[in-house]
Order: sequence, then C-alpha cells, then structure tokens
Amino acid sequence: MSLGDMLDRYARKVSSTKRGARWEIVRIEKIRRDRIADIQLGNLKPAVFADWRDRRLLEVKPASVIREMQLMSSALNTARKEWGLIAVNPLTDVRKPKKPAPRDRLPSVDELERLQHSAGSDLTKSTARAFHCFRFAMETAMRAGEICGLTWDRIDLDRRVADLTHTKNGRPRSVPLSSAAIALLRELPSSDPAFGLTGQQLDALWRKLRDRAGVVGLTFHDSRAAAITALASKLEVLELAKMTGH
Repeated sequence: MSLGDMLDRYARKVSSTKRGARWEIVRIEKIRRDRIADIQLGNLKPAVFADWRDRRLLEVKPASVIREMQLMSSALNTARKEWGLIAVNPLTDVRKPKKPAPRDRLPSVDELERLQHSAGSDLTKSTARAFHCFRFAMETAMRAGEICGLTWDRIDLDRRVADLTHTKNGRPRSVPLSSAAIALLRELPSSDPAFGLTGQQLDALWRKLRDRAGVVGLTFHDSRAAAITALASKLEVLELAKMTGH
C-alpha cells in the first residue's frame, strides 16, 4: 500500500468522524498530490519525510507544515496500532519546523474605523455582518465557527448568555454576553443562525473588507485575542479560561 492509499483510508474511516473533517480531508488531498504519496509504506524513511518537509516549507509557512506533519503522524500511528500496516512510524524521527512566535496583534482604533467604513453599516448586506461578527468576537472571545453556528435557541438575552454546544475542543460552554454584545445581537436582521453566514462566507468576506480597508496583518482570530486581553482585567484566570474554552 502506498502512503497516498493509506491516507485515503484514514480520511474515509477516521477523518470523516471528526468535527474538523472538512479541513483535515482537504489537507490529506493536498498531501496525496505530492510525489511522496506514491511511495510504498515499507519504503518510507525519515529522510523521505525530511525532503517533503523542506520542499513544503518553500510553499507555505512553518505552522502549516507542522499541522500537516501532525496529521500524517496521526495517520501513520493509526496504520501501525490499529491496521497493522507498519511496524514503526518514521515521522517520529523527523524534526518539525520551528514554531513561529505567538501572535500579539491587536486592532487599533483607527483600523477598526477603517474596517467599519469598508464593511458598511447595512446589516442586510453580508459584508457588514462579517464585520459585525468581528465586533461580536471582540466582546465574547468566541471563535469564528462558533459565531457562525450561533442560533437563537441558544441565546438567552434575559440571562445574558450564549450556550455553545459545538466548540473546538468538543466541550460545551456558556459565554456571558456583555451589554455591547447584546446590542450587537439586537441590531441583526431576522435570521437563524443569528449572523446568517457560513464559516466559508465569513472567511472570504473578512479578507475582502480587510484588504479594502488597507489593514495589514490582522486576522479574524485576532478579535479573540483582543477580547481576552480586555477580559483579563475583569476575570480571574480560571474564570477566563472557562469562558473562552481554553
């Protein structure tokens, strides 16, 4: 069996059962288009993966290569432990790229004003709602996927809380809603889910309005860092971790 065939089996039997199935399968398909996928499992050596790593680093950032190496290693461990296809995982002896420094990017007041101008204020328009999502994330520290999946039956405006059942770490959590977060929700046009956007739509719209605003280097996820920075002065560490799902 080739590495590509094994990864295909992993995608069908393992990746498909995960909440992040789509992105994991996309990464597997990318790897399967590389020449490393044609190598038989018995011929896989650390040097083969080291060569792949060095070539991949010429195309994407180290963080992406690390994620892909972790995915392949997980698949190889499954092939070893559960399927009996290999005796050892050759990736365990391959050095991972150095992790990038943690991000500390926060939006400035000027950038937020430019983003608002770029998005517009008409919330019947999807671009305006994309920036509305960003503002809501700055109040709640919720992730993009959690915001896009937020339905009204999980929002209690009287108790001022949003109950999340599908989160990145798989554990449900309740997010307290500030007065500003409540106001943002009340401004939304009638829709369910509340913000009327899919994760893919939000990602594309955010990039478009950000680039049009001339804001460089700011990601949607930086809204979460901005929220946590603000909340750190109000909540104890364990309370903050519980709210944010860390």
